[in-house]
Amino acid sequence: MVAMAAATASSQLIFSKPCSPSRLCPFQLGVFDTKSVLSSSSSRRRHVGRSGVRCMAVGEATTETKRRSGYELQTLTNWLLKQEQAGVIDAELTIVLSSISMACKQIASLVQRANISNLTGVQGAVNVQGEDQKKLDVVSNEVFSNCLRSSGRTGIIASEEEDVPVAVEESYSGNYIVVFDPLDGSSNIDAAVSTGSIFGIYSPNDECLADIGDDPTLGTTEQRCVVNVCQPGSNLLAAGYCMYSSSIIFVLTLGKGVFAFTLDPMYGEFVLTQENLQIPRAGKIYAFNEGNYQLWDDKLKKYIDDLKDPGPSGKPYSARYIGSLVGDFHRTLLYGGIYGYPRDKKSKNGKLRLLYECAPMSFIVEQAGGKGSDGHQRILDIQPVEIHQRVPLYIGSVEEVEKVEKYLA
Repeated sequence: MVAMAAATASSQLIFSKPCSPSRLCPFQLGVFDTKSVLSSSSSRRRHVGRSGVRCMAVGEATTETKRRSGYELQTLTNWLLKQEQAGVIDAELTIVLSSISMACKQIASLVQRANISNLTGVQGAVNVQGEDQKKLDVVSNEVFSNCLRSSGRTGIIASEEEDVPVAVEESYSGNYIVVFDPLDGSSNIDAAVSTGSIFGIYSPNDECLADIGDDPTLGTTEQRCVVNVCQPGSNLLAAGYCMYSSSIIFVLTLGKGVFAFTLDPMYGEFVLTQENLQIPRAGKIYAFNEGNYQLWDDKLKKYIDDLKDPGPSGKPYSARYIGSLVGDFHRTLLYGGIYGYPRDKKSKNGKLRLLYECAPMSFIVEQAGGKGSDGHQRILDIQPVEIHQRVPLYIGSVEEVEKVEKYLA
């Protein structure tokens, strides 16, 4: 009997209780060790008594039943429901996030078929920032807006591509405020380089003040929208981005860690692939557009020059720059280092938008143990004074961001 129990245990097939021949044996399936099963099968013997075949229970192997099966997948939908059950978010926010994930799936499909569907090139219009709109900028903005409106849980939506925030129609209106950049890095579309979508979610805040009193062009509803949207990043409830690259990766934080989901084309679902992401405290990669080097102030030039100096280690920092905030940030999140888009003589406040890009990304990086700064203060502490406000951005590993702050002080 001892030999039989040992052989049964080595097979890693775990039965919950003895059974009679009159019924099937209920069992719990642990993780198969194929070689072990095959090698042990020849040495196993069925114990046949008056009651027929007996299934041996193995009490010592209970820990095996807790091991996750190789075929067990946790989708974004299931993960959000678990967060709701745990009281981290409510049902309304679950619906909003599900709607955003659906928008990202649609945009991912459009990006992958851009050349086939004639969605490359410029639309012919110019957005509120004076930038030429790509065809996919316009389409992605429509997709994102429609998904959020139809969720019935958003009250105000604000897009980087729109002049002012929009109040959702009363029949679909909810409470959440969503700010988003529907397609970051769209200038890379024609070359099939990484792009992405960025979003942040707030609660209404009627105490938020904005400098709109002297603007006669805005109606009462628009003013209310502006006031509610102009919140510091420290008020964010959730933030995330979706990167459209060799994989479609959805990164999300609800203020309790950072989680990454990868779109499985077989199931059409985002599947949890990385839990509680943590950025290294330091790194040896920097991502700046050095084409603007001559436009930077001397302090920043000195910082970049020192990164290139091999020093005692004999190894300088590596330069990696994609030109897409989402792509550059995602690499920095995984490997450490710093991403920077500073102010210069041409762009006095930098080019990245506080509400749609800098604040959501800074919220994510802080949840991963990193830091986001404008070179002098924490990005999440900056109170927006206008919808499309631009700020310099230095974001990444804590030690790297603090280093550039010292140079710029």
